[in-house]
Amino acid sequence: MPKKTIVGRVTSNKMDKTITVEAETLTKNPKYGKIVRKTRKYHAHDENNECNIGDIVEIEESRKLSKTKAFVLKKIIKKNILTNEVETPESVEEELDEAFGGEKDGAIRE
Repeated sequence: MPKKTIVGRVTSNKMDKTITVEAETLTKNPKYGKIVRKTRKYHAHDENNECNIGDIVEIEESRKLSKTKAFVLKKIIKKNILTNEVETPESVEEELDEAFGGEKDGAIRE
């Protein structure tokens, strides 16, 4: 029997070697016929901690790795370009210190 594969978006990578993937499916309501969008979260094993939030990934079913984790990362389909370019608050603060000569009281120099 082939292993189940799921494509979804990474919503969290705060845990060590674990990512949370949100997969979306479209289902039709049997009575009214309306198309409903449903999401489900899966925990997946990320051995090298290579995924970031917003990445599109493919995960594959495996043996139970923990109480809630039964999938492993198969491949990263698309990297989120915004997560790599976000500046940390420390770097922004250092740039402001360099630009204003270390003044922190907000006074305007003349």
